[in-house]
Amino acid sequence: MRPNLDSMNTSARMLRLLSLLQTHRYWPGGELSERLEVSPRTLRRDIDRLRDLGYHVDAVRGVAGGYQLRAGGSLPPLLLEDDEAVAIAVGLRTSAAGAVSGLEETSVQALTKVIALMPPRLRRRMDALRSQSDNLVWGGGPAIDADVLTTLAQACRDDEPLTFGYTARGSERTERRVEPHRLVSIGRRWYLVAYDRDRQDWRSFRVDRIADAATTGQRFRPRELPAEDALTFVQAGIRSMPQRYAVRVRLATAVAAVQDVVGQWGEVTPDGDRALLEMNVDDLAWPVMVLARLDADVEVESPPELRDLLVRTGERFSRAG
Repeated sequence: MRPNLDSMNTSARMLRLLSLLQTHRYWPGGELSERLEVSPRTLRRDIDRLRDLGYHVDAVRGVAGGYQLRAGGSLPPLLLEDDEAVAIAVGLRTSAAGAVSGLEETSVQALTKVIALMPPRLRRRMDALRSQSDNLVWGGGPAIDADVLTTLAQACRDDEPLTFGYTARGSERTERRVEPHRLVSIGRRWYLVAYDRDRQDWRSFRVDRIADAATTGQRFRPRELPAEDALTFVQAGIRSMPQRYAVRVRLATAVAAVQDVVGQWGEVTPDGDRALLEMNVDDLAWPVMVLARLDADVEVESPPELRDLLVRTGERFSRAG
């Protein structure tokens, strides 16, 4: 039995309808109803909603009737709530950056269409997010507030001081006054690099721990960041933090092969005809993922927890095979 989608999210269904109509071909009403899996009555209501939003949809009545989107004219606003539109654009931007292999070109094309359909206020938010952030994608991370993220991006772009509440790990909330510099995305976590006015020093703040971000309406003269760039600054801060595990692994492969996978998240040195990998991590899932990507025999020196986790993971995969 085919699912009844009359009750599906209206915005999502209308976005699908608009996507079909934007081919500018003539669509018989029955074919559109079948494509969307809705009744002719629901289709007529959706067409009326598009017209209310400014889309010029021509209709031919009767048994052989149908619909066609008139060519030309300006594009009305996107049929999504503000947060939904920003979330879609952020997701497409991540895919375009290579987070999902094979989707880069398609994501760029889709992102261009989505931003073109955005009203000016949302386009400015996405322009700020794109221009004021650096990305290094891997792993998973906590959810963040899209409004907070775009507020921070706009403040970085406009050199506007920020105030927000910040809850560091194991600490109580504190109120911060900062001069925002740049947003950095690492491993699905977002960080704000900023100069903390009260502590008179540069800091990186995890965006998922920021609340009630607000701009002041003022301007500041940007300071010189004590690092090559914001991404390097955040990575150095992460490496300097006390970590739970000191990983030391020998691999029967070339140093270059390991370095290509590890990047700046570990130290790789020659060990005879092998490579020695050292990493400091809080979570052993990352070194397991690194080792799984390398086609090489592995000898774990430390910690023993990593050795045990590799054994359990291998046994699990063997059962699946």
